[in-house]
Amino acid sequence: MAAVSAFLQPGAPRPYPAHYMDTAIQTYKDTCRNMVLAERCTLLSVEILKSQGKYAEAATLLIKMTSEDSDLRSALLLEQAAHCFVNMRTPMVRKFAFHMILAGHRFSKAGQRRHALRCYCHAMQVYQGRGWSLAEDHINFTIGRQSFTLQQADRAVEAFRVILEKESQQTASQQGAFLREYLYVFKQSEMGGTETLSDLPLPCIQSSATRVYFGPERRPAEGEKQAATHVSLDQEYDKDNATMWCQLELQLVSAANRGPAPAAFQPTQYCLHSQTDNLRHPLAVLQEPMIVEVVLKNPLKVALSLSELTLLWRFTDADSTEISNEDAPAALAKEVITNEVIADFPLGPEETKVARLKLVPHRTGQLSVTGLAYSLSAAGDSAEGDMLLVRGKQELKIQGPRLNQSKEDKMSVHHGRDERLHPIITAPMPLLEVFFLQFPSALLCGEIRKAYIEFCNMSSVGLCGLRVVSTHPNFFTFGSASTSSEPLTPLTPGSAYKTVSGQAQQPHVLVAPQDFLQPSAVITIPIEGGMLRPGQSMQLPLWLRGPDKEGVHEINFLFYYESTEKGGKVSHRVLRHTVFICSSRSLSVSASACHSLGPAHISTHSDQSDPHQPELSGASGTLVFVDVENINQSEAGVREFHIVQVSSCGQRWCLQSCINPSQHKECCLSSRERAKLCFRAKQCRPPPDAAEKYTFADVNLSSQRVVSSATPCGDFFFRCCDTQMQNPREHSPSELDFHIIVFWKASVVEDNKQLILEGQLHVALHDVGHKSPEPHNLDTADMILLKFRSEPVPPPVAPKLDFSELVRTNLSYPQSHSHAFSSSSLCTVCVCLTLTNVSVDPAQVSVELQHTTAGESLEPCSLFSWVGKSVYRAVLSPEQELRLPLRACFYSAGVYDLSRCRVLVRPTLSDAPPESVRGYGPALIVINNA
Repeated sequence: MAAVSAFLQPGAPRPYPAHYMDTAIQTYKDTCRNMVLAERCTLLSVEILKSQGKYAEAATLLIKMTSEDSDLRSALLLEQAAHCFVNMRTPMVRKFAFHMILAGHRFSKAGQRRHALRCYCHAMQVYQGRGWSLAEDHINFTIGRQSFTLQQADRAVEAFRVILEKESQQTASQQGAFLREYLYVFKQSEMGGTETLSDLPLPCIQSSATRVYFGPERRPAEGEKQAATHVSLDQEYDKDNATMWCQLELQLVSAANRGPAPAAFQPTQYCLHSQTDNLRHPLAVLQEPMIVEVVLKNPLKVALSLSELTLLWRFTDADSTEISNEDAPAALAKEVITNEVIADFPLGPEETKVARLKLVPHRTGQLSVTGLAYSLSAAGDSAEGDMLLVRGKQELKIQGPRLNQSKEDKMSVHHGRDERLHPIITAPMPLLEVFFLQFPSALLCGEIRKAYIEFCNMSSVGLCGLRVVSTHPNFFTFGSASTSSEPLTPLTPGSAYKTVSGQAQQPHVLVAPQDFLQPSAVITIPIEGGMLRPGQSMQLPLWLRGPDKEGVHEINFLFYYESTEKGGKVSHRVLRHTVFICSSRSLSVSASACHSLGPAHISTHSDQSDPHQPELSGASGTLVFVDVENINQSEAGVREFHIVQVSSCGQRWCLQSCINPSQHKECCLSSRERAKLCFRAKQCRPPPDAAEKYTFADVNLSSQRVVSSATPCGDFFFRCCDTQMQNPREHSPSELDFHIIVFWKASVVEDNKQLILEGQLHVALHDVGHKSPEPHNLDTADMILLKFRSEPVPPPVAPKLDFSELVRTNLSYPQSHSHAFSSSSLCTVCVCLTLTNVSVDPAQVSVELQHTTAGESLEPCSLFSWVGKSVYRAVLSPEQELRLPLRACFYSAGVYDLSRCRVLVRPTLSDAPPESVRGYGPALIVINNA
């Protein structure tokens, strides 16, 4: 009473004696054992302290009075202490929330559930969103239980939902308890019994990762048939790859329109996802499935069991009648859209899994996929599994890309549209399926292989306008229009070429490139009758040629087709196919041409009626040398190659005959072996009306002749040489400007079966005296000289005197020589080398017979030896002529170049190094086997 009196005394400067109240409370509590009076005194002191703003002292006084004797009294005191903390000049929010939770706990023990729920809800306002996940879980769990006890189902379900939605740090057993509690509350609440599906928190749907695929899934390969790969949900998106397909489709559309593509052209997109352009409503075809891929994630450490998984949709037909499978009767919804249902879909702990659900529309109109419906239960609870099964849904909400064009977009956050889940159902369209038969996965460089392709129309609508374009148009051909009427079956079994008997005189065939090349890279595929009817199939031959470059090649095909019923929203459809071809080494081919000088002084008579002893006259023809090397190194089981034919194609020149090997003998090359073939070429004079045509000439080395002007040889030749023919050069006297085609065969054993491989290689020959470019050396890498500092400019050098024209040389030898190698393995021929000093000063001359330049390799057919001295030295007076008798020794029949000797010359009075005398072309001699 003294403390109260001091407090109530007006105008007294004396402060409130709080220690009087503390002593009184202690006396009531300990001495008198009267808790009622102690509580009354405490409440009176607290009000006095609060009126003076001493909330901290008031809260301490209230907390001291709590005990285990009375839960209700302690709950009231803890709640008042919490209010004291929050009313301080600097509010102590966390202490307020903590003591509210303590008060709620004591209220719950006292049976005051409403007061307990109120306290926990107040505390939740402080803990929510602060990152204290364990505290939030505890509070939400308690709120859920108290709300369910008080029959507040909405609040109870929402509290448990919050626990399960976010990533939790609870143990697996605790998360399992939360899940079972939620399922039980949801099952017992009115939400679980309503006809309208309620939202479920699990599993988490990654809406942005949703993908939509339009069209049926491709049938797998049947036996030897390989189905076109097309597009599937299993393929990863590649931006560069998508650009490539768009360019190919643009070529097809331009070819179909016979001009540029329409301004409103949009590339076909069969699979829509977050990286595609989804601003426009996609077009889906009636009666064709639409597959929606949804990514589901289980955030809990316990397994989930989903069942009866299906899509929710809303459909609007042409009469603006709206139907939803969530509200409409099941029979009516099935007439509009057929839904696929996944009966069982388990999700392991913290597992992310993909669900693919199919929809088949049966009416035209606007379709919108709105969500996912399913039944949820806790996996592993066999005793309660049936009881804790709830049915609910989740919405699919996809946010478009953020807009960043205008200033308003940049200052705020605006998102564009994403219409991937809102397709427009259009009228039926044809559906093409493509199968490849006997299609190889590995080829040799230049190998020709015949395969077959099958086209099937799987829809109820006719198909027309079938075209194809490829990233590698040189890889395949369907045959040319000029040879389509010729028989496809060759005379040689298993051969992809058309062959005829080689005994008859081979003709020179004039061919126009337009018969083999189309105006663009787009190929029109011939269809009998111009239309592929519903359910109809057709099969066409397809010739393939191995790429000239070694390695693995990715070859893409894009097929284009239209509907016979015009006027639909879908103008055309495309089908993709990607194949990987492994190309292995085969042969390396190079060619050169020269005018033969012919023998000068010594000559022998030869029988011109003998086709194997042709006349080598420098004035009448040009010699063509073809160097072939086997660079296969026994890859793919190939050990040797046979050169069966060499053909030429050009407008002014063509091959006439073969000089070696003779008697139609095939040239066989083992690994790393080389051969030099020699041919005589002549000028061809086509008729005046055939100015734009090319002459094909065949020189076969076997009993069968490949018709080079027919499919597939002509097709691949013109495609490989199309660029050079489109850029003709001005003709010069030394220009040949024609191409060589080398045909080869090789045998390989696969699966205990011997297969005959065949192919063709092309080489361009432009000028006399110049060799065609050597193929890239695959054994060594390109070396580049790097300069790390600038080098000083060298001083100017005085012009050097040219010694190479001081002496002229001339070889005299027989044009041809016959020798019986069966009786004697060595053939010796006399040759005379004449040296003439044409200067006014004496010259020192040195002749080196056995000589090869650095880096030069000797071909097997050009190997011969000089018998006798290998080096001759002499001094020639002005205008003196010196004749050196030489003897050449040969080991086999063939064509040999005798000019492979070096003559060095320098003036006698000069100290400069000697120089090599300039040559004037090859000196060829034919050695025949008698």
